[in-house]
Formats: sequence, C-alpha cells, structure tokens
Amino acid sequence: MGHPQERRRAGGGRRRGDGRAPYGRPSYGGARRFIRALPPLVILGGVVFDVETPPEYTAAPLFSAAPLIAAPFFSTLTTLLTGIAAVLASIGLHVYNGTVGRIPTLTETLTVVTVSALALLINRVVRRSGERLASARVIAETAQKAVLPTPAERIGGLQCAARYEAAQADAFIGGDLFAVQDTPHGVRLVVGDVRGKGMDAVEAVAVVIGAFREAAEQERSLEGVAQRLERALAREGTRRHGLDAFEGFTTAVLAEIARADGAGRRSVRIVNRGHPPPLLLYVDGGLEVLDPAEPALPLGMGELAAWPDRAEERPYPPGATLLFYTDGLSEARDAQGVFYDPASRLAGRIFPGPEELLDALVDDVRLHTGGGSTDDMALLALSRPAAGQPERRRTMPVVPPAA
Repeated sequence: MGHPQERRRAGGGRRRGDGRAPYGRPSYGGARRFIRALPPLVILGGVVFDVETPPEYTAAPLFSAAPLIAAPFFSTLTTLLTGIAAVLASIGLHVYNGTVGRIPTLTETLTVVTVSALALLINRVVRRSGERLASARVIAETAQKAVLPTPAERIGGLQCAARYEAAQADAFIGGDLFAVQDTPHGVRLVVGDVRGKGMDAVEAVAVVIGAFREAAEQERSLEGVAQRLERALAREGTRRHGLDAFEGFTTAVLAEIARADGAGRRSVRIVNRGHPPPLLLYVDGGLEVLDPAEPALPLGMGELAAWPDRAEERPYPPGATLLFYTDGLSEARDAQGVFYDPASRLAGRIFPGPEELLDALVDDVRLHTGGGSTDDMALLALSRPAAGQPERRRTMPVVPPAA
C-alpha cells in the first residue's frame, strides 16, 4: 500500500495526479464521447447507405433512430436539432434521388417527423425523472450529514480521521455509523452497523447516535453507555408496529480512552457487541487485534439473552493508532472470493497519522476488490501523538458526493 499523494476531492474519491478518474472507479469519458457522437454518426451512416444503395432501399429507420438515441442523453434543444437534422437529411436524399412527391417518400418523412416528436416527449420525461432523482439525492445527502456529522480532527489530545465509503458512487443512505466525543470520562466513541438499508436504517442510526451522545456524557461507565443504547433500540422496536426483535439489531463496538495519568500512561476500554474487533497499530509497525475475551450479541437483541457488559482494558501507548471499522471492510472480497484481512495487510506498516492510514486503507481495499464493493464501509482512526509530533491537517468528506 503506497502513501496517497493527494487528499480526496469533491468528486467521491481522490483523483490521480494525471487527472484521470478516481482510484477504484472506471472512467466513462470514452463512453460519453461515443454517445455524443452517435446521433450524427447514425444520420451520416443513413446518408451513406441511401446514396450507395438502389432507390428501393431506404435509410428511414436510421434517421428515426438518431433522435431516439439523443433523447435520454442530451438536452431538449439537442434532441430537437437532431430530429430536425434527421428530417432534413431524409427530405434532401429524396430530392437527390428525384423521388419527392411519391407516397412512400411522404410516408418515410412522416415517420421520421413522428419519431422525432416522440423523442422530444421521451427527453422531457427523462429530464423530469433526473430532476426528481437529483432532489432525492440532495435530501439523502443532507440527512446522512445531519445524522453522521464530521468529527473534529483533534479530540481530547488525539488525532482523529473518519471515512464513510458507500458501495455505490451515488448512494448516501446506509446503516454504518460512527460517533466520537470528548466527555468528562474521557474520549468515548461508537462504531456500528445497523441491520438494513435506506431510510429505515438511517432512522435507526439516528436513534443509536442520539442515545450515544447523551449517554456518553451522563453514564459513569462504558458498560452503562452500552446498556443505554440497548434500551434505546428496544424502545425503537416497540414504537415501530410489527417490527420483530431481530430487525432492529446493531453490531457495535464502544470505546473509552482515558486521560493520561500522572505517569503519562493512557488506556482504552472496549465493549464489543458482535462487531468486528478494532486494531491497535503501534508506532514500530506492530499490530494487535483487540478481540473480545467473550463474544456478545449485538445491541437490540437483549430479549434473547441478558448478561452484564464487561469492558476490557488495554494500554494505549504514545504513537499508537486505534482503527475501528465495519464489516464492509473485513468482508470485502476479491474476484476469487477471498475476504480482505485488514490485520495482515496493515501489519508491519507505519503511517504518519490517522488520515494517511485511512487513505492507504481505502486504496488497498479498492485494489483488493478491483474497484467494486457490495457493502458500505465506515472507518474511524484515532492516533495518540508521540512527544514532539506536530499537528496534522486533513480533509474528510463524510458522505461521498454524487459522481
């Protein structure tokens, strides 16, 4: 995994230095140029066909096809001009062939005119549908940003970076979540994955994050925060009529990073509720997978079993980075169906800060999957600066803009 040389730009991904399409996404420039050239090429092909063939052969189907091709891809004016060009080409060829005034000639010309009019109608319908889709996209983006706000780049003396990578370039709504805040009890965070997609998932995300924001400030223990989230999801399941106990569950990992003690030591406490284990990357390239000692059911499944949450504590030395992620990362597959293993891919590698770590990780996942993904992916990294380490600036779009 090489270090990226540019920050992500407002186009849903970082662009290459040579101006080509973003990493992991195909470039459609050639296809678009071909589509733009297709209507005039079809008309030109019809002219050549008519001139080079006997009079009984007609190019009317090609002239009719040109405005239909233009309708879904171009503006109303361009579609109109294409239809006019097709009609003029048809009439001009009949003048050239001396067939003006014949009944077949009138029929062919009327056909091209009728199809051109239908193409204008199709163009109008497509444009209205596109406007509705764009409006829905803006609403979805706004909802996602409101529910999943950008975390501060420095929280409680820690460097912070986050990513939300949608599986589709134009999709904003998903069930992955993260939140981090500085509290009287230390820096607390949650990373989770709500079952489901769409607005229902976003509503559940809002419930989890809203409950976390309040509980993180009020609860003395991390275990208490987890129980508050459990109760919030239980209330949400009761409020939704007909929603059974299984449809509201959320896999989540909660963490609390204590402030440094008198000797400068810091530790991290973790409660894992059925979520992929976080990783602890050390300053020398070492890596530790923070697996829970005992597996636990996801949040929202308290009716199936009840037991006290127990936070597990680990040292958090200077220069170390905590990486939290959703299963969109660990379940990303290559063409042979091999899962992406973040622990093995990151072991032995050193990154200047959390932003560089996430940049390299996203690029590596795209390389592993060939640019495709079937699930959204949320990433959150927190680094404890070593002595004398300068602050680093970063740019972090939480929701990828429309392509």
